[in-house]
Amino acid sequence: MDASTRPSDDGWYEIRLSGHLDQRWSAWLDGAGVTPGADGTTVVRARVADQAALHGLLAQVRDLGLPLLSLVRVEPDPPHPTRGD
Repeated sequence: MDASTRPSDDGWYEIRLSGHLDQRWSAWLDGAGVTPGADGTTVVRARVADQAALHGLLAQVRDLGLPLLSLVRVEPDPPHPTRGD
């Protein structure tokens, strides 16, 4: 498969971890969204430019020492309407 037929890795990803991180970790994870869940997990949501960036994000997640539960590619959140729209 050449580059013209290979799917792009550019996009949004959600990484679910076992354990809680608070939102302060967002800066360390290059601005990724960090959302702790009531079920004892944390969802890290980030846009990555390419496969190298995805591997870099996964390396950062590995360094946190929390078990990785899942990694899925997701659609971006729709824009939030502003007042007056």
